[in-house]
Amino acid sequence: MDSDEAPPVIPASPLNENRIFGVIPDYQTVTDTGKGVKPLTNGQKWTLALKETVDPFNVLNAAMGAAFSQHDNQTPKYGEGGVAFSKRFGAALGDFGSQNFFSAGLLAVVLHQDPRYYRRGPGTSVVRRVVYSVSRLVIARQDSGVEAFNASGIGGMMMGIAASNLYYPAASRRGSVMACRISTSLTGGVMGNLMSEFWPDIQKKFFHKHSNEPQP
Repeated sequence: MDSDEAPPVIPASPLNENRIFGVIPDYQTVTDTGKGVKPLTNGQKWTLALKETVDPFNVLNAAMGAAFSQHDNQTPKYGEGGVAFSKRFGAALGDFGSQNFFSAGLLAVVLHQDPRYYRRGPGTSVVRRVVYSVSRLVIARQDSGVEAFNASGIGGMMMGIAASNLYYPAASRRGSVMACRISTSLTGGVMGNLMSEFWPDIQKKFFHKHSNEPQP
């Protein structure tokens, strides 16, 4: 090979590798939306679903949630002891993994929707950005770039919760428990969007850092 030949250019990952507070994964956020962002390929959507599911922070979060549930004997009522904890931990991972599978993977591919969060940025007021963040629970971007009902996000959440009936004990399949899980998922979605929207501002103001992560 000619020594003067330039090395091949490795394309930047379309997934954001920056971490909120240095630990919370933020794969789904598109920070710089002014560069004509390309839609994810089907393979990249599945990669996003997998990375979200197996990220060490999310696995640890599932373990902590199982520990709190065990301590308070919350639903699902698996009982006490090491075996019960392992069931709670597995269920927590199953909840998170199934929703990622259906939302960022299956439905995003079938419905041609982009499962990422497109940040509004500091060009508008804080109130408008908050409203925008909340609205992304029900509004998604199609691969074509147009906005549409977030069928992959809402549908994936509902399908993931329905799938949990396969491994939750009968006492945890009541309507009130399912409603609580829907509420928890929606609250988590809102909090995730708000962190994705405002973390770069917090990072710049309080930590005097600019994200160096390449954006698609």
